[in-house]
Amino acid sequence: MVQVMGLVFGYWSHGRQEKSMVYIKETKEDHENHLRLKLDFLRKEKLYAKFSKCEFWLQEVHFLGHVVNHDGIHVDPSKIEAVKSWKALTTPSEVRSFLGLAGYDRRFIENFYKIVKPLTSLT
Repeated sequence: MVQVMGLVFGYWSHGRQEKSMVYIKETKEDHENHLRLKLDFLRKEKLYAKFSKCEFWLQEVHFLGHVVNHDGIHVDPSKIEAVKSWKALTTPSEVRSFLGLAGYDRRFIENFYKIVKPLTSLT
């Protein structure tokens, strides 16, 4: 089982068998109601959470190289540092690999295609 649920009662929710993340920019009461709906849905489907592995009311979550907080979704600062300290690219294959990595976060980089156009012409 990969995807447990998608849109429930107008809220976005991502669920997998081993991980589940709920992010709502509403009031705490709205979040409590949504959490109750999600847990009831899982119980109805006979899927249960191990509460010792659950965390609630976190202000910030690091998830798959991103940081999710009250301001939205951002690239993890450690990932930015890794790209800044990248060694000089010497072969077309290394340039393609770097562009593939950087392209994953292109939505966070303003004018991404203008920036990488000179690098793309090297491949």
